[in-house]
Amino acid sequence: MLIGLFVNVWTFLALFFIIMIGCLVEYVRLVFKIKSNGLLLLLLAGAVYTIFPILTIIDMGTSGSLFARGAAADRWVTETWSPLIPIAIIFSIWINDTMAYIVGSLIGKTPFSKISPKKTWEGTGGGAILCVIVIALLGALIPAAQVIPVKHWVAIATLCAVFGTLGDLLESKLKRLANVKDSGSFMP
Repeated sequence: MLIGLFVNVWTFLALFFIIMIGCLVEYVRLVFKIKSNGLLLLLLAGAVYTIFPILTIIDMGTSGSLFARGAAADRWVTETWSPLIPIAIIFSIWINDTMAYIVGSLIGKTPFSKISPKKTWEGTGGGAILCVIVIALLGALIPAAQVIPVKHWVAIATLCAVFGTLGDLLESKLKRLANVKDSGSFMP
């Protein structure tokens, strides 16, 4: 997916769409293993979870073209495309997960929740703090990233840390309900 970011917006969207479809397939497989009256709601939540990011990314690239005409609209979309924010989101999630694991392994003592007992408060907090620091430093030091204010990089990293952790907890809960160790075979 990172390669698609550097080619153009359409390559990124195509790769993102393929990955999201793979995620949806794994999610549906997991949900069907859960014996629940709320199966339809779980499936609907998965569909929204998959479709919403795709629509958001498409809107980010095309909303300005509503004010342009003809070929100028397409040119505006392709010339304003920047991979910085999607890369920052991917890196934020990687940094948060990695730092949470390292900090939790080194100093973690307090379990975060019964859903995922190997996660610790110390690891979660350390991962989030280090994620914000690293992304803020990258936003301030990389010349191409300086067009976006550091406070926006901090906001991106904070949102990724919070929602990444909540996503991990949701996946752990679904795996426990389905009584499976790994959530899928298609995507690790």
